[in-house]
Amino acid sequence: MRPQQVAAHSYFVQGVSALGSPENRNFISNAGFVITEAGVVVIDALGSPALAQALLDAIGRLTPQRITHVIVTHYHADHIYGLQVFRDAGARIVAHRAAREYLASDTARLRLQASRTDLAPWIDEDTRLVEATDWIDGDTELVVGGTRFLLRAVGPAHTPEDLIIDVPQEGVVFAGDLVFRGRIPFVGQADSRHWIASLDKMLLSSPRVVVPGHGPHSEQATEDLRLTRDYLSFLREAMGQAARNLEPFDEAYARTDWSRFERMPLFGVANRMNAYNTYLLMEQEALR
Repeated sequence: MRPQQVAAHSYFVQGVSALGSPENRNFISNAGFVITEAGVVVIDALGSPALAQALLDAIGRLTPQRITHVIVTHYHADHIYGLQVFRDAGARIVAHRAAREYLASDTARLRLQASRTDLAPWIDEDTRLVEATDWIDGDTELVVGGTRFLLRAVGPAHTPEDLIIDVPQEGVVFAGDLVFRGRIPFVGQADSRHWIASLDKMLLSSPRVVVPGHGPHSEQATEDLRLTRDYLSFLREAMGQAARNLEPFDEAYARTDWSRFERMPLFGVANRMNAYNTYLLMEQEALR
């Protein structure tokens, strides 16, 4: 785990472009951190307690400052299973209140149960879901050591609770899974219409550096944000036409030209499910 410096006081660690597995310790997402005069603010906690401890150790090699806060961009497993390490180290956990519904759901419980088998020994009976100490309801400013963190609520998009973290003094935006680089996005139960609108707003702000939830950081934000946006738009166009025409999903998927995206990592794993979830979403939108 090697922190990459992207601004004067801002860093991130980059997960691999793969599905979570025992071999990669579920290190498939990014986490960031900013060193301030009064402590370190971490963005996301990675996909296992062992990874979180490795991140904590890596930060300790750069600064003696303690971790004051961990901001959670969203409550997907690969971003939160390390939270308990930071909570035990005394950090405050900040997240959007919309995540509480997920934390109380069977989905979260069953996902953790399955991960204890599929990702052992990195996820085990001691791994637990950690609630925020500070739930926020909308856009919020956090100031630590004179550094401003603008927490912008952009959900429902990738998830209902999506946050992006703008650090204007550093010229850096930590975008969470609003942005994927170098791989097909995971769409899941996303609200892709609002996701696209949120990306358009980010494009208007023209950040100098964007740290995505997955993949390398970007200093060409316009181009890289457009890739995620264009993929989502293509899914909506192709699957929306099929839903409006009452075309069966299998037939619609087979006739769609995926050549623009099929060479991207994880296309074979994720694209069909992304398309199917978008097909169901477009059916629901057509009925409204």
